[in-house]
Amino acid sequence: AVVLEGMEAWKPDGTPHTVDTGGGGYSARIIDESGKISLNGLTDSSGIILKNLLISQGTSRENADVIVDSILDWKDGDDLHRLGGAETDYYLSLEKPYKARNADFESLEELVLVKGITPEILYGTDGTKGIFPFLTIYGKTGQININAAPKEVLAALPGMDAAMVERIVTFRGSSEIRGNAAVKDFLGASYPLMAPYVNADPGASSLFTVEATGYTDDVKKGHSIRATITLDRSHQF
Repeated sequence: AVVLEGMEAWKPDGTPHTVDTGGGGYSARIIDESGKISLNGLTDSSGIILKNLLISQGTSRENADVIVDSILDWKDGDDLHRLGGAETDYYLSLEKPYKARNADFESLEELVLVKGITPEILYGTDGTKGIFPFLTIYGKTGQININAAPKEVLAALPGMDAAMVERIVTFRGSSEIRGNAAVKDFLGASYPLMAPYVNADPGASSLFTVEATGYTDDVKKGHSIRATITLDRSHQF
């Protein structure tokens, strides 16, 4: 948690906090990137998490398979197609041709270039959030920090059910699951299914996104900034 002088601790769980400064103010929130699905850490195995997330946001199973395979093809270094994927030959056949990156994603917005992805899938509609808030380009482990994951990401883990999601979220409200042994005890019979994809390492959280909007008279007319910072945990404060 982050503690500002004279204020309560702010957890990095995406909760917005509004501060009145007199004649204006700001709204800010802190998001722990380790609880998101890493595009650059995605593998053929962990792709199941993204597939489940896509389906929960309204994407068909068939198109979810296409999207996951195409993301993996987009960032790998070869021109071999996965079953539902796409490589440079597909993208060059489009009306406005371009090449697959064949390297790590440089931004989440780059996803709109990937086969199967639409702006609605990425950014959401009136009825869905889209997958954008649950993805990150940071981290290469492919594991989800169970202490930081949003409900939607928790629900996408293999073996997870709605009751367990609520139990985790409730527990996190006042405590923290620390270490793999604690994760195993907490998940019980579901642990073997989730073990390859989750961690609760206290050091897993080192990347945080800070979103802030400053305003004078109307918060809806404010100016926003967004930055991702890395904490150096080798130093003690």
